[in-house]
Amino acid sequence: SKFVNDKWMIKNGFLNDVQEHKPWWWNIKVQKLNLSAPLILLPEVSCQKAIEILQEKGYDQAPVVAESGLILGMVTLSNTLTSVLAGNAQFSDPVTKVIYDQFSKIGLEDSLGKLSCILENDHFAIVVHEQMQFDGNGSSFMKQMVFGVVTAMDLLTFVSRNDKK
Repeated sequence: SKFVNDKWMIKNGFLNDVQEHKPWWWNIKVQKLNLSAPLILLPEVSCQKAIEILQEKGYDQAPVVAESGLILGMVTLSNTLTSVLAGNAQFSDPVTKVIYDQFSKIGLEDSLGKLSCILENDHFAIVVHEQMQFDGNGSSFMKQMVFGVVTAMDLLTFVSRNDKK
């Protein structure tokens, strides 16, 4: 079951170092990947506009984030096009109709080993950074800021460029 699966335990933050012979990069922090700031779409963006923006900017995917900062999911160019062509969504529909709402988050301080475990099952992870915010009454709350989107290719590129052979 999941609670005795080491990879599941790492992915969900219950275990840290389970691999005995870790590669040299295993404990390096995600922030060392030097990710570029992501393109973020608001939930009211139409499927048509999302396709245009992603193509124009050269992105395959983008997080969909509410104005409140809540991360709603991820929109991909291929899923949006497939949904529209199959008739499951219209070009005029909001992008929320075609988002993936199952996604993994990882922090800047998390290890590349944890990221590696996530990427074994997921195509990407959303890199988040938590910030404390205060409202006008002085009440505080934690807000997650999207810092980037990381894929297996990002990890592979980092490892191959910095390989300690």
